[in-house]
Amino acid sequence: MSTHTTLSKTMKTLIANYNAGAVATVNVDGSPAVSPKATFVIAADDCIAYGDIRSPGTTANIKNNPKVEVVFVDVLARQAVRVAGTACIVEKSSEQGMVLLPHFQQNWGPYLDEMSFFVRISVLQTEMILSPAYDVGFNKEELIQTNLNKLKQLAGD
Repeated sequence: MSTHTTLSKTMKTLIANYNAGAVATVNVDGSPAVSPKATFVIAADDCIAYGDIRSPGTTANIKNNPKVEVVFVDVLARQAVRVAGTACIVEKSSEQGMVLLPHFQQNWGPYLDEMSFFVRISVLQTEMILSPAYDVGFNKEELIQTNLNKLKQLAGD
């Protein structure tokens, strides 16, 4: 993983467009746990957050060990952003919650009442991940078209 501690413009665009992130935490027994969260927002160049709707296991893991990684995937372009950071539970009515609230109102307003709290992730490291297809000469436009065609075929089945 790179040593970048902020999100680049490219990373922020990918996260904004594909905001369902797979959050990796560690269970109490040391085993890995991954759970998708689809309410992510970019709060700052060094901060992302999601609204917790129903994640008791992830929440317990964060309370026990706040280190997390999140991956956002653009399945069409076969690119991903990996973010490593430290997570904390933020009550919606707290001072930190009030700072995050406008981001959630803008992006997830209809779901705010369903969110128990926010989970704020301070970014420690970021990495842009590209498919090996780029290494053998494919470009983004070709991959998008190929994957769109594949999805259209799957949708027709």
